[in-house]
Amino acid sequence: MKISKIKVSNFRLLKQFELDCEKDLSLVIGKNNCGKTSLLSILDKFIGSKPNATEFSFDDFNIEFQKELKTKVESSFETLDYLFGISLTIFIQYQEDDDLINLSKIIMDLDPDNKTVVLKFEYGITQNELIRMRIAFNDYRAEQTAKIEEKLRATNAATPEAKKLIEERVKAKKNGLFYEYLKANQKLFFKPSKKTVLFDMATGQEDHSKFTDLIANGIQIDKIINFRVIPARRDVSNKDTDKTLSILSSKYYEKREGIEKESPPIKAFKDTLRSTDDDLNVVYEGLFQKVVEKVGLFGGIKEGDSIIKIISSLQQRELLKGNTTVMYDHNDEHSLPENYNGLGYMNLIGIIFEIEVLMTDFRKENKETENPSDINILFIEEPEAHTHPQMQYVFIKNIKDILIGASNGDNGTARPFNLQTIITTHSSHITAESDFDEIKYFAKKGENNVIAKNLKDLEKEYITSGERENYKFLKQYLTLHRAELFFADKAIFIEGDTERILLPAIMKKIDQEHKENPLLSQNISIVEVGSYSHIFEKFIEFIGIRSLVITDIDSAKAIKEKDDDGVEKDKIKKCPVSDTEASLTTNAALKFFHGDKDDLNYYITLKPDYKILRKRRKPEKNWVSNRKGKLLLVYQVEETNSDGEAYHARSFEDAFFHLNRAILNQTDASFDSLTQKYLKKFLKKEIDVYEFCEDAIGSKPSLAMEILLNSKSNKVTGEQFANWQIPTYIKDGMIWLKKN
Repeated sequence: MKISKIKVSNFRLLKQFELDCEKDLSLVIGKNNCGKTSLLSILDKFIGSKPNATEFSFDDFNIEFQKELKTKVESSFETLDYLFGISLTIFIQYQEDDDLINLSKIIMDLDPDNKTVVLKFEYGITQNELIRMRIAFNDYRAEQTAKIEEKLRATNAATPEAKKLIEERVKAKKNGLFYEYLKANQKLFFKPSKKTVLFDMATGQEDHSKFTDLIANGIQIDKIINFRVIPARRDVSNKDTDKTLSILSSKYYEKREGIEKESPPIKAFKDTLRSTDDDLNVVYEGLFQKVVEKVGLFGGIKEGDSIIKIISSLQQRELLKGNTTVMYDHNDEHSLPENYNGLGYMNLIGIIFEIEVLMTDFRKENKETENPSDINILFIEEPEAHTHPQMQYVFIKNIKDILIGASNGDNGTARPFNLQTIITTHSSHITAESDFDEIKYFAKKGENNVIAKNLKDLEKEYITSGERENYKFLKQYLTLHRAELFFADKAIFIEGDTERILLPAIMKKIDQEHKENPLLSQNISIVEVGSYSHIFEKFIEFIGIRSLVITDIDSAKAIKEKDDDGVEKDKIKKCPVSDTEASLTTNAALKFFHGDKDDLNYYITLKPDYKILRKRRKPEKNWVSNRKGKLLLVYQVEETNSDGEAYHARSFEDAFFHLNRAILNQTDASFDSLTQKYLKKFLKKEIDVYEFCEDAIGSKPSLAMEILLNSKSNKVTGEQFANWQIPTYIKDGMIWLKKN
């Protein structure tokens, strides 16, 4: 038995939200403010350890829902088919061998093939309450409008400008009356409900018209679902006064004491306390002798009234809570208290303690007559807090084994139970080390809605397209290098080492020239992919990330060449764009994104707006030019340098040195990686820039480093990297990314 799907409607950013749940672990990832905490919040409100479905506030209503409700209230003709409001729908799948004693109370369909049960929790408004709200709001609106208009009449003596401003404010005030009213009064009209709803096998959807009211029928679901949370705010600190871990050790003991009261360690603990009580009684007699004697002087109504004695009564739970310290073995001779260690270790140990406490709750080991709930859900929020990358790797590697082991009964030492875990994270390190089939990616769809995507669905797309090897490469690449792409707002895909090393400097230069929305302040991930950016195209579309691909035009020509046997064969040979025989591109990314076109002239004459691309969903799912697209593919274009020379580069290097020949000619310049013979020829203009880049450049990373080392600042303006220019195609691409 397991929860297979969770649906949420009209709660914060979760307008129409669906999450597929895995059997053991679902890892929820996504950028900030994409609904991860909202999912936890609505689960806790409806099915948490202390559920309270009346705790919803005005701000919990999705913004689009607020607008829909306003329309319904202000219209006298709107009707409701069923309860309208915030809802949580949980789909439970069971198997023939599951114990259905609890679930049988809420099964709606006796068809043996229908093994889906739907629970629906709502905080909504009925048709009658909608009518009542409409009447009450109309009265409120009339009253407030009268007050507003009275204020407006009082402004007749004001200047025309002031009067106009007041009128605009009055208009805005009138428009906001409904939201003002809803904020103050929503609890008068919205009420919680709890149902089991029929699952229609024919449509694969729930049938709202057929349900059983669980509240009216007195049916409890705590024996079916048990939901517990380890929140991100775990209150660990390394202040001297902090005893978080010690308090957790006390909680752990409280859980174990009633279960293992006959176990040797607990018996030994209690025996030691009793013995200590006896010893302390003797000590207390001397310690408090004077005050006891003084009390005895006051006598009483009868003999013995004022004779007191102070005895020891150690309580094992309180003793642990206030008088234990979790220590770290610093070395063989010294131990240090918990607050002397890093927050990362304290956070990690705190999570393990909390997990152990919650496992006891799930097992219900302290309630011998009660069985564990049919489904137990553990929600761990952002376990990476304060931890370094290596510790995050260790956590996700081991946590699944710990949870599965606990649910299986810890090798026969405890009661087994059914456990499903949801972990939310912002950590690229945890993501990279996880099973990709367990990953759920939360992404915004519009301003007021979030959707959840299964990463395993992306794999299906690659396989369906016959690109299994491409997915394998993508998965390995993301795991080893760039899992942070999941959390980036934008991405730049680049060709090679030169661009990778110079890109931060290029971004800095652009930020100096265009100060609004600095690139270096944006959440941008830079990915080095060679000319294989097209392998990422399904991934780019999947996560919906705005992307800039910086690639080369890779001009070439078709030639005939004899092989070793003297047989003439057709071959493709790279050449400068200016070569009269240059007719095609060999760049795989360009050809992929532009419908397999290899015509060089097509790319030379392509207008900037047509380099912005968008993927069509039907029928071919290919990429097409579209100004509203989220992908821009840029490559070299013709440029005129300071000497008035026009040139169309083939690669980054010749584009750069066409514009920046002067950097090579600085008196203090040092470009040791270049072949000096060709460098001298280029500076004397005996060879062109294409030939120079082909013959003089050996190590591209070394060249890029030398460009940075030979960069200079403008002494007047302070502008950095002022002695060289950015090739136009890169600059245009960066400005597009910066603004969008």
